[in-house]
Amino acid sequence: MFGSITTRRGFLRSLAAGATAAALPGARRLAAEEKTPMSRPNILMILVDDLGYGDLSSYGAEDLSTPHVDALVAGGMRFDNFYANCPVCSPTRAALLTGRPPALVGVPGVIRTHLRNNWGKLSADAVLLPEVLKAAGYDTAVVGKWHLGLRKPDRPNDRGFDLFHGFLGDMMDDYYKHRRHGINYMRQDTETIDPPGHATDLFSKWAADYVRGRAKANRPFFLYLAYNAPHTPIQPPPEWIEKVTRRQPGISKKRAKLVALIEHMDDGIGQVLKALKEAGLEKDTLVVFTSDNGGQTGVGARNGPVRAGKGTMYEGGLRVPACAVWPGRIRPGSRSDRVAVTMDLFPTLAEAAGAKFAHKIEGRSLLPTLLGKKQPAEERMLFFTRREGGAHKGGTSEAVRWGPWKLLRNLPGRPLEMYHLAEDPKEERNLLADGKKPAPFGRLSKALADYVQRHEAIPWQREAP
Repeated sequence: MFGSITTRRGFLRSLAAGATAAALPGARRLAAEEKTPMSRPNILMILVDDLGYGDLSSYGAEDLSTPHVDALVAGGMRFDNFYANCPVCSPTRAALLTGRPPALVGVPGVIRTHLRNNWGKLSADAVLLPEVLKAAGYDTAVVGKWHLGLRKPDRPNDRGFDLFHGFLGDMMDDYYKHRRHGINYMRQDTETIDPPGHATDLFSKWAADYVRGRAKANRPFFLYLAYNAPHTPIQPPPEWIEKVTRRQPGISKKRAKLVALIEHMDDGIGQVLKALKEAGLEKDTLVVFTSDNGGQTGVGARNGPVRAGKGTMYEGGLRVPACAVWPGRIRPGSRSDRVAVTMDLFPTLAEAAGAKFAHKIEGRSLLPTLLGKKQPAEERMLFFTRREGGAHKGGTSEAVRWGPWKLLRNLPGRPLEMYHLAEDPKEERNLLADGKKPAPFGRLSKALADYVQRHEAIPWQREAP
């Protein structure tokens, strides 16, 4: 890793000026090595908050309507085995923007206002995706929820984004008042703002306005649109609840509120996609959609045919909906069962943009798969960890998936559990329950222990965020 932000940014500028990835030790070979150069797309990265694997019409939900996200799923490639790097917010966002396991960049758990309940601080030497894309000639913007730091040097404008219009904190206590612990974390760049309106409406409008403003720009853009919906509090506008209850007269009040919040968010995404089309940029934009973790079952979320939900190491906490659309490049209606994870989006988007970087990351580009090219399945192990207070008492929960095998510890101090996902996708038969240990257990348990130990050596929470 590079020693300082200044050094790293100078290095990235040198890449943009003409250095090739092949000439750099440890560099990943990106789009510059393609035989046919690819035009650089605009990039719209949509990340939603706590959306369950089964809470889209296109993923099997029968009691809600999400036409705009469903149109994205139909218009490009749907992933059936896409995982969040962590079953809670901040770590997955860190993985998306760095291409690395979150604990290795200082974010093993949720970044919060109060030090006693804060479990991460973004490493100063972490290289973020907007820095890499800026060096390749992109304008960069983030609209919506940040959740990777509350003050300098960890705000979006400090970490490579040209524009920030959104919320610095973890969650809003009220979608209309935009406060957390009584603190206003709403910002336009570094200026505190206090706009009226539902946060989802504000984020949708700001993103649509940004897209319209790019109609005549001579540089491509990277817009990271991060909604805080459908995270708690489950607070949709009243008219959206009425719409749901009229259509679904037998629906429970709890479920109706969550469905309304999801449908309201889908409508906002539709507004942004409409702006993209009106600006004449639809065909030149790569759109990626996913969620930061699984749905929270206690507030009515449904995670489809998988077990449990947000916060757990079971499939319902980690497996999330995901799709990518790039007109003329990604075949509409295509589908992949490739096992992928949030940190894979960093190298995927960088490669699509023709952006180069030389530092080590663990994410693997999915671009060949997206473009319909042969991309053999990888033998890598995927690890998931979460450090937290509360029931975790500062310890970790962890999991590893290797092929069909999954080994997990759902809470610190609890026994390990093992499942064969191909034969038991709902994780109902713990293969360790009878005292027997399947053949891969030794390899997986050692790898998981080594991984957790490696993460515990990484400094974090050096100061309050």
